[in-house]
Amino acid sequence: MKDKVILVTGGARRVGAAICRWLHRKGARLVVHYRDSSADAQRLKQELEQGHPDSVALLQADLLDTGGIPALVDQAARQFGRLDALVNNASSFFPTPVGDCTEQAWHDLVGSNLKAPLFLSQAVAPYLKKNRGCIVNIIDIHTEQPLKRYVIYNAAKGGLAALTRSLAMELAPEVRVNGISPGPILWPETGEWQDETARRHIIDRTLLKRMGEPDDIARTVSFLIEDAPFITGQIIAVDGGRSINL
Repeated sequence: MKDKVILVTGGARRVGAAICRWLHRKGARLVVHYRDSSADAQRLKQELEQGHPDSVALLQADLLDTGGIPALVDQAARQFGRLDALVNNASSFFPTPVGDCTEQAWHDLVGSNLKAPLFLSQAVAPYLKKNRGCIVNIIDIHTEQPLKRYVIYNAAKGGLAALTRSLAMELAPEVRVNGISPGPILWPETGEWQDETARRHIIDRTLLKRMGEPDDIARTVSFLIEDAPFITGQIIAVDGGRSINL
């Protein structure tokens, strides 16, 4: 991992920040994308650079503006002179039951979870091919077992799973493309997930009978970048066994 340059989208908070911390600890230099979380991004940069100055760059962008993605990727590559990996982590998540689906919700959920990863991957591919790099997409276990009331989100993440396999074929042999499907790692910050009974039900359906940690995702990202040179087109469920016990 030493001196690899990795672009992480949505890297300022929550699982994205855990991914950044883990990769940085392993020796990578980071380009951390954020949309609105400027203060969180600045705090993360200061934290990580305490022992490793000039090892983190921050880039602000709204990934729903796909026209700006090529310039964003070019700017990311200029930060440290190369790019070795892309982690498509940025995501929006909110319910859209049938009857409440709108074009704006489609634009937001499909835009962040499927459209942006495609155009980011397309823009970054020439850089990754030079270094035999890789792409890691953060997907969701609910691509296989849809989450009730989240129709558009399920469809978008299902598309991302298909995109992962398709890109693996398109970008081989120079670039590997894999995905990670998290289970219960961090609770969403709003909505029905605040109910303790609902949380307990989800935890009880994991085979390991517990929540995961953001570092469980971060370690798997690191594995796919650093230690998996013969793995491509695969999606790893990091979910305590929940996806086979839904």
